Amino acid sequence: MTWDAVINIFQGVDTLVLSFSSNPALAIVRIGLIFLGCLLVYLGKKGTLEPLLMIPMGLGMATVNAAIMFFDPLNLHGGMGTLFVEAQAGATADAVKNAADLMTILQIDWLQPIYTYTFSNGLIACLIFMGIGALLDVGYVMARPFQSMFIAVCAELGTIVTLPIAQMFGYTPQQAAAIAIVGGADGPMVLFTSLRLAPELFVPIAIIAYLYLGFAYGGYPYLVKLLVPKKLMAIKPAPPKRKREITSGEKMLFAVVACVFLSFLLPVAAPLFFSLFFGVVVRESGIKEYIHLLQGPVLYISSMFLGLLLGVLCDANTMMDPKIWPLLLLGVLSLLISGIGGIMGGYVLYFLSGGKYNPAIGIAGVSCVPTTAKVAQKMVFKVNKTTIILPEALGANISGVITTAIIAGIYCSLLAK
Repeated sequence: MTWDAVINIFQGVDTLVLSFSSNPALAIVRIGLIFLGCLLVYLGKKGTLEPLLMIPMGLGMATVNAAIMFFDPLNLHGGMGTLFVEAQAGATADAVKNAADLMTILQIDWLQPIYTYTFSNGLIACLIFMGIGALLDVGYVMARPFQSMFIAVCAELGTIVTLPIAQMFGYTPQQAAAIAIVGGADGPMVLFTSLRLAPELFVPIAIIAYLYLGFAYGGYPYLVKLLVPKKLMAIKPAPPKRKREITSGEKMLFAVVACVFLSFLLPVAAPLFFSLFFGVVVRESGIKEYIHLLQGPVLYISSMFLGLLLGVLCDANTMMDPKIWPLLLLGVLSLLISGIGGIMGGYVLYFLSGGKYNPAIGIAGVSCVPTTAKVAQKMVFKVNKTTIILPEALGANISGVITTAIIAGIYCSLLAK
């Protein structure tokens, strides 16, 4: 058997060799992404990053970059593609010219139906929001509504400041808003907003957002340590003025009123509001069958496929797009500014309360539920094992989800084409 026959059989070797001779940068990126994918799997297993997303995402990323071959039904990547998914088929109207093209892709790329029917239309984001809502106890917000919402608003600083900065990089207002929403640290919100405002950047924004959300758990502790002295991290929060236990009926009423009111103000974001508060209402209604469905199968299956799709979308061809490189900077900048804004909000409450509010709670305003709340508690626990700030942190955390949805709704209302 000749060498040509061998590489014809093993097309992955052939495409890699060809890349080194014709496009070395592509080959290097491809190899780098394989190693990055393996690293994500390892860090997920160690618990350094969120395993529910990082393990499927990492394995998908490593596999798809190993499995590039001379195959592409619509020549979307110049003749080289994979059997996993063609992202452009769902992201742009120009990629699929007729029903026959769509049927070709749906039959050949095995994850294409999941991408086309759940990912590229925002359904998977809403399903995840339902699951998250079913896990949230809005009683933490209702116990300290003003403190929680103030911290959450301060932690939106990145979603606001990054908008003009992204425009300075040459992005349109719609693209800049989709990028800025990364600072809200809420993955489903990023999917929803980028799909409506910048579908041409939907895939890279989604990939980068979730990569950075995974690293937020590792990076934010250093930010808290840098900005909050140990003396202040040891502060024990004052108990809430309202000592009466908040009933499930009150929580349900809060969810219903908030859902209807916010949907009335910002109809474009109504799917997000409905999904989140539907989960909350189900939780407080006590319907065990629905609670188990949303907290279990719906949330975990959606998270699994989200991780898989983000991983297999992160192929070398996509990552070589020059528009992506500024996103790497802008994504981390948005999250960094939001983290700083939340902590600064914590300092404002610290001074207004006469030194009785722990500024470290501010990081929890960044709405990566419940990651940033756990970061806040973890940092203060290292300083003083008797300091418990998790209730306050969860209140700010849940409020952050609501404020990010509001910002996303405002952006979509003002900038949607």
